[in-house]
Amino acid sequence: MSRLLAISLLILCILLPTLSEGQEISGPEVSVRNGDIHVSFGLKPPPGFIQGVKDGVDKELKFYVDLFRVWKIWPDEFILGKSYTRTLKVDPIKGEYVATSLEGNVMIEKRFRSLDSMLAWVLQFRDVKLAGSRELEAGQYFVRITVESRIRKLPPVIGYFIIFLSENEFKVQKDSGAFTVRGNQ
Repeated sequence: MSRLLAISLLILCILLPTLSEGQEISGPEVSVRNGDIHVSFGLKPPPGFIQGVKDGVDKELKFYVDLFRVWKIWPDEFILGKSYTRTLKVDPIKGEYVATSLEGNVMIEKRFRSLDSMLAWVLQFRDVKLAGSRELEAGQYFVRITVESRIRKLPPVIGYFIIFLSENEFKVQKDSGAFTVRGNQ
C-alpha cells in the first residue's frame, strides 16, 4: 500500500506545474505623455531562479506587455501587445555574465562583470512605448504584464505524450490600474 502511495505522489509531483513562490512584478506604472502610452515595470524573481543563474544554468524569460480596453458588460478587449525574450548566461571561465534581449527582429547582447548589474538590466523595463493614444478610441484601458520563465527545452515528443507537464518554471502576471484615453480628439 505504501509503495502505491509513493508512486502516486511521484507521478503527481511530475505532472503538476512547478510552484515557485517569491516572484513578484513591481508596477506596472503607466503614463500618457505627448500622445504616447509608456509603461515601466520590474520583476523580482524567486531566490531559486537567481541561484540557478549563479550555478551556471541558462535561463530564459518571456515578458508580455499587453494593452486591454475595459468593457462593462463584455470581457475586456485585447488591443495590442509587445513581447520581449531575455536570456541569461554565465561564462565561468571568463568570469562574465551575458544577457540577450530579443524584441521582434532586434537582438541586443550585453556582457556584464557582475550578476547584479545583469539582473538590473534584464529585469527592469523603463518607459517602454506601448502605443500612441491618438490611434485609440476613447475609453478606459489597462496594461497587463505577464512574465514566464521557461524550463530548459524539452524534446517535443515528451510534450505530446505527457500533456500535463509544465513548460514554465514560473508564470506571473499583474494588471495596472485603469486609465482614460481621450481618443483622437
